[in-house]
Amino acid sequence: MTSFGGGSGTVLVRDRIAGLIAAALEQAQADGELPGQPSADPAAVVVERPQKPEHGDYASNVALRMAKQLGVPPMAIASAIASRVREPGLVASASVARPGFVNLTLDPTWLTSQVDQIRAAGAAFGRVHTGGGRRVQVEFVSVNPTGPLHIGHARGAVIGSGLAAILEAAGYHVEREYYVNDAGSQMDLFARSIYSRYMQGLGRDLPVPADGYMGEYVDDLAGEIAAEQGDRLGDMAAEEAVAQMRQLGVEKMLKAIRDDLDSVRVSMDVWFSETSLYDDGSYEMVRGMLEDRGLLSRREGALWFTSTALGEDKDNVVERTSGEPTYFASDIAYHYDKFVRRGFDSVVDVWGADHQGHIPRMKAVVS
Repeated sequence: MTSFGGGSGTVLVRDRIAGLIAAALEQAQADGELPGQPSADPAAVVVERPQKPEHGDYASNVALRMAKQLGVPPMAIASAIASRVREPGLVASASVARPGFVNLTLDPTWLTSQVDQIRAAGAAFGRVHTGGGRRVQVEFVSVNPTGPLHIGHARGAVIGSGLAAILEAAGYHVEREYYVNDAGSQMDLFARSIYSRYMQGLGRDLPVPADGYMGEYVDDLAGEIAAEQGDRLGDMAAEEAVAQMRQLGVEKMLKAIRDDLDSVRVSMDVWFSETSLYDDGSYEMVRGMLEDRGLLSRREGALWFTSTALGEDKDNVVERTSGEPTYFASDIAYHYDKFVRRGFDSVVDVWGADHQGHIPRMKAVVS
């Protein structure tokens, strides 16, 4: 991306070239060499980098595109434009190539002077106003706080962080967000797994649930909690102790996740709790909205979002037969919060390949 200037005044050279070509076309019409009223729109002028260096630094097919409209051969239009392109100090030459391209070569002196401008602008060089301050949320990583990050999660961290930085440089107001999946059955299993290891550390026989978490990090978490809390939790009623294990376990896992992200210079502006969507009534409200619009149906003992009514190939479960909301249900309320409550103009979700099937249903419900 070659640019003019630095900081908030940066303009892409491609846009400047498009403006020069549009101005040359208008001048050719004003001079009577080409028919029509002078009204060229720079935004409608396509400027690209030629495939061959001998064709210059930039090229436009505007003559080919306007030949039918003007009733003039493309080469004649291109010649009229090329002869009128004027920008001393930027454009060294403008030429014509068959079947009707306008090719421009930049002034080498101008190119070399960009080194000084880049150095003077520093990190602000290349920033543009494309975004116009529109608010964009980039949600990424968002790993369940039931275990540590692994190398696969780092992929999402790098993609999300890099994209957020690019959007900021393009003039958007960006908020980076981590969605903490701290609700649902997996969190209950996580808490019970820690509790089992904690109780075993106190010499009590309490097996880890068959489908629980078996990693060594669970032993480490239980050991840390025992060192901090002593045997206090072991004297509580089991359900009360599990609830506290859940809170302590999530706090410790989130700290570990933050530390890992900090180590690769990835930071979040917001850590959003899934549980909050149920605590503040967001889910119930959104559920009611879908019901009012006839987009929920109960069958087979479960509550379904009728995605097929919006063009999808299948419906999706919102609440299981047990009455427990699905991950999809939480995500519906979460995206309502993003777009309606917080008013983001655009939302980017960086998901892994295992979420491929989640994309069409989320697009359907967001619509």
